[in-house]
Amino acid sequence: MPRVKRAVHAHKKRRKVLEQARGYWGLKHSSYKQAKEQVDKSLVYAYRDRRNKKRTFRRLWIMRINAAARREGLSYNQFVAGLRKAEIPLDRKVLADLAVSDPAAFAEIAKQARAALEKA
Repeated sequence: MPRVKRAVHAHKKRRKVLEQARGYWGLKHSSYKQAKEQVDKSLVYAYRDRRNKKRTFRRLWIMRINAAARREGLSYNQFVAGLRKAEIPLDRKVLADLAVSDPAAFAEIAKQARAALEKA
C-alpha cells in the first residue's frame, strides 16, 4: 500500500475553518481548535435563527396589523375574522405592508371586513 501524505488536505481543512472564523474575538479566530468549536456552534445558531426569524417577523406583522385595525375600530381577531368572512385572501405580510405604506387602502379593507362581520 502506498503511503498517503495528508498535509495538503489537512491544511485546506484548517484554512477553511479559520476563514469561517474571521472576526471572532480572541483565540477563536486564530487557534484551530477553538475556532472549530466556535464555528460549529455558530452554524447551530444560524440554523436555529433562520427558523426564529420567521416567528419574529410574524409577530411584527401581527403587531402592525393590530395597531392599524384598532385605528379603524376593530381588534386584530375581529379584523382577521372579518377578512375570512369577506373572503379576502391577503396574508399577514401584505396586510402589514399595507398598514404601514398605504393606510387608506388598509382602511378600505377594514371597512369590508367590518361589513362582513356585521352581515354574519
